[in-house]
Amino acid sequence: MARKQKNQTSLVPLTEEPGQGAKRGAANDERKMTIYEYEERYVRRQNLRGARLVLGLLAGIIGVFIGWCLFSFTMELWKIHPYLGYGAAAISIILFFLVYVFPLVKILRSDYFMTNVNSEYAGKAKRHNRRVRRNIAEKMVDFHRTVGGIGWYDSKSMDDLKRALQYNDDALIKTTLSAMYKGKVKKTAKEIIFKCALKSAAFSTVSQSSRTDALLVAVVNLQMIKDIVFLYGFRPSDTKLVKIFGAVVRNSLVSYGLGSLQIGNAVVRTMGDAVSGIPILGSAVSALIDSSIQGLTNGTLTAVIGFQTIRYLNREYRLQDILDGVEVVETEAELEETCSELKDELKRRPARARQGA
Repeated sequence: MARKQKNQTSLVPLTEEPGQGAKRGAANDERKMTIYEYEERYVRRQNLRGARLVLGLLAGIIGVFIGWCLFSFTMELWKIHPYLGYGAAAISIILFFLVYVFPLVKILRSDYFMTNVNSEYAGKAKRHNRRVRRNIAEKMVDFHRTVGGIGWYDSKSMDDLKRALQYNDDALIKTTLSAMYKGKVKKTAKEIIFKCALKSAAFSTVSQSSRTDALLVAVVNLQMIKDIVFLYGFRPSDTKLVKIFGAVVRNSLVSYGLGSLQIGNAVVRTMGDAVSGIPILGSAVSALIDSSIQGLTNGTLTAVIGFQTIRYLNREYRLQDILDGVEVVETEAELEETCSELKDELKRRPARARQGA
């Protein structure tokens, strides 16, 4: 019995202090992800050149659509009087630059994170992303200083970013930006989306022209994307912008189709004979329901684009944060080791050749 008890007590490792097992588990959890693991989990094959071509095509379609709507309004005024046409043409050119060219340039010229990279470009992507984070911090601090009353950013975060920029503290920049994107910036982005969706719905409700609806929806959507990109300080990647711009084109076409289909009349018919004996009231209810449905639809589609944009931005910021913690030294060490082995092998080969001779 004593022997059996002795065997049982010998199973306890006397040299290990309490809590060491937990420490070993924590150490394993803190092990950095390798670039190969990052590739397997997050990297997807993408045709960047094709994405840029499609992005340019979609941007061109939006521009042609906006230009066509403005040109149509100009021609209608031209039919009334040539001088009205001249004035409308000048105003249309100015509006085209204000509502299309300037927002598009600001979106495309914004910084973006490199996250869809393999082991060959991981080091370059991490250096690029570090510069982008610093640029974002500088833009936010400058904007908050010049336009302090707009309330996009909180003062404490701006003070932290100022201190981080002053001491070149990249870790503090990352921590502050991460907290802002989960807090104040996210709240402000939702406010921008709500205002733009409400604006799109209101314009569609007031307007009785499908062409005007489509123009206003395209303009409001583009402006909303520009504001969100400016708020976050960076834009989505080209492949994500393709999806966003494609949604803008879809929304414009849907808005144009809603005005042409007169779907409100079908809804009115389901109301029964309540207004059948009052033609004037029936027409008024028809127009009201038609415009209300168009406004609700356009507002909803605008909100969808807004939330799609911030979802892409949050995902790419999260991926660059993961990539920043990825261990890429292993690949450099492997390269140095291979080069060293190659150098030793080349040194030995002449000796082998002389021995063979």
